[in-house]
Amino acid sequence: MVDWDAGQYLKFEDERTRPSLDLLKRVPLDAATSCIDLGCGPGNSTELIARRFSSARILGLDNSPDMLAKAKARLPGLHFEEADIANWETTERFDLIFANAVLQWLPEHPALLKRLVSFLKDGGCLAVQMPNNLNEPSHRLMAQIAQDGPWAEKLTSLGRARETIGSFEDYYAWLRQVGCSVDLWQTTYVHPLDGAAAIVEWFKSTGLKPYIDPLSPEERSHFHRRYEAAIAEAYPVQPDGKVLLRFPRLFFVAQRP
Repeated sequence: MVDWDAGQYLKFEDERTRPSLDLLKRVPLDAATSCIDLGCGPGNSTELIARRFSSARILGLDNSPDMLAKAKARLPGLHFEEADIANWETTERFDLIFANAVLQWLPEHPALLKRLVSFLKDGGCLAVQMPNNLNEPSHRLMAQIAQDGPWAEKLTSLGRARETIGSFEDYYAWLRQVGCSVDLWQTTYVHPLDGAAAIVEWFKSTGLKPYIDPLSPEERSHFHRRYEAAIAEAYPVQPDGKVLLRFPRLFFVAQRP
């Protein structure tokens, strides 16, 4: 994909940061000396970790130069590195590995989780949040428009652009198999937004990217118009003029013994 657009992502910073806050609250650590934020983005989640564990060494990892530039400007006292989580390896061991809204882009979760848990210290925690919204209208309509439009041939491989995440039972089993205790839950956030156009703006920086990045500027504009029209039908306007974006997210905190 084309590099992530940190500015577009941060248009909804408060809403995007809330799941990180909720996830961090469930991490059962009184103290930490080393933490890593996988897929740290523009540093909004890393900042939360730094506030809670102010004396810890904190590392942010992302594969987007634009996101990392924003994170470094935001938190100049912390260390950030460009890396691909899919093949990232380290000899360091962490008290906390934090992964907010990133693992859904990666395949083979049983092997991935086993590898990440191996980077924890004894008693350390792997804290993960993943959007679980592929069955929501926002995402079903993306896939439908991709298949039905004049760009269909260009986008034929996009069924694999984002992984279908597992069930509660899957993550519980996979994490228990590597010896972790597991705290597992799901929250559906409901975001009042300023009409269908705001939903399009929300997903331009995330879910829509695999669909629009391969397109020409003209095709991209056409795709956005069709998507916004479909979204307007799927998300009725409320009496105050807002539309309600439902956004289910799956969470877990796994602690290594």
